[in-house]
Amino acid sequence: MSPDTDTAAPGRVLDVLDNPVWAALNGPSSAFAETGPRGLAARYVAAASPFAALADPDDPHAWADLAALAGPGATVWVTGLPTPPAGWTTEASVPGVQLDGGAVRAEAAPEAVLLGPADVPEMRELVDLTKPGPFLPRTVELGTYLGIRHEGRLVAMAGERMRPPGWSEISAVCTHPDHRGKGLAGRLVRAVAAGIRERGERPFLHAAADNTGAIALYESMGFTLRRRPYFIGVRTPEQQV
Repeated sequence: MSPDTDTAAPGRVLDVLDNPVWAALNGPSSAFAETGPRGLAARYVAAASPFAALADPDDPHAWADLAALAGPGATVWVTGLPTPPAGWTTEASVPGVQLDGGAVRAEAAPEAVLLGPADVPEMRELVDLTKPGPFLPRTVELGTYLGIRHEGRLVAMAGERMRPPGWSEISAVCTHPDHRGKGLAGRLVRAVAAGIRERGERPFLHAAADNTGAIALYESMGFTLRRRPYFIGVRTPEQQV
């Protein structure tokens, strides 16, 4: 497995994006965090997100802490990390891109509606159809989610997931197949970015590397490549010491 490719210059002030899950769970998203007994690993509560993180991916004690947190034979997802240590099993490895939205033109979308817990069944139905990534029963609580309805039916949405200090990740961008080609996703991304900017934060996002259509859309909006991380599903050792 290749390590991340980092396109940012040395000495940058974007270091929280090198380990965004850890930064989020030890910052703005701490209310959704479960931490290991040594405080060297953390994960989102299971109903909000499948992602976990380590304070230092090169520290074997951090991996042991994550194993203790998750339990034996459990699967967790990590991002931007090298190959796990001996005893761990890599079950999936998805190449991705991390895009910086600092140059994106943000603007409100008057037709967008705020989505909340009552909308989760519809949101999950749309996610199941379009596969933008994991969206669990409490994911909607991680940030602001906006949607567009057509004749009362939710046909497009976008929102916020990881929130490292000073940043907010735009996530769950999806459009019903019957309504693609109308610019709905782009309008929602700009609208979510507008809310992020109003808080004095900067938008970013992740996408699967093979989702070239979505990446082209984001780049046309002003997103720029920062990193090429992996999203890795790993299973903890069956026996722990």
